Amino acid sequence: MTLTRLMLVDDHSIVRDGIRLLLEQADGLQIIDEANDGEEALGKLKSMMAEGKESLPDVVLMDISLPGMSGIQTTQLISKQYKSVRVLMLSMHNNEDYILRSAEAGALGYILKDSSSDEMIKAIRAIATGDKYYSSPVASIILSGYMQQLKKDPKARRGDRTSKLSNKEKEILGHLVDGMSSREIAAKLQLSVRTVDNHRANMMRRLQVRNAAELVRMAVEEKLL
Repeated sequence: MTLTRLMLVDDHSIVRDGIRLLLEQADGLQIIDEANDGEEALGKLKSMMAEGKESLPDVVLMDISLPGMSGIQTTQLISKQYKSVRVLMLSMHNNEDYILRSAEAGALGYILKDSSSDEMIKAIRAIATGDKYYSSPVASIILSGYMQQLKKDPKARRGDRTSKLSNKEKEILGHLVDGMSSREIAAKLQLSVRTVDNHRANMMRRLQVRNAAELVRMAVEEKLL
C-alpha cells in the first residue's frame, strides 16, 4: 500500500491528539507534522519545500475555524503555492456557504469533525488519489445542482452581469471570493460592516442569486472579476 503523508492543522491540541489516535491505527497513513494555525502550517510547508518536494505532505487535514488566518484562506494559499498538496477540510459546520467556499479555495473534500474514523480514513485515501470527498450527500447535491444550472446559462451573459457591478462592488466581491467575512472586508476597505452587507445584498439582487455562496460561485465560475 502506498504511504500517504499527512499534516494536521487545528488550534486545539486535544482535537489533534484525537485525530492522531484514530489515524495511527490505519495502514498506509503517516502523520508527519502538525500546526496550530494557518501561518504555522504555511511556515512548515515552506521549510519542507526547501528540503525537497518529496518532504511535503500528500494531504493536509485543515480545521476551517482557525485563529487569525482562516482555514479557507490557508487552503487557498496552499492550493496556489503547493500544487501537489491536497486539502481535506474539517468542520463542525454542515453549512452550504462553508462547503462551497472551501471548494472554491481548493479543498478537495469537506467532512464533519464528528465523522467516524472509517469515514475520515476513506476521505483521506480518496483525496490522496485526487478524488473529491464530502461527508454529507447534500453537499454533493448542492455542487452538482449548481454546475448543472451553470451549464445551462449562456456564456454571452457574462459581460452583461459584469457590467451590472460597480468598481466598489467588484472589489468587495473579490474579497468575498478570497474567503473574507464582511467584518474583515469592512476593516480592509475602511467601510462599515453595514455598508459591505448592503453592497453584497445589491449584488445578489442584480445578479439574481439567492445567497452569498451562489454569489461567490458565479464570480469564480463565470470569471466576473
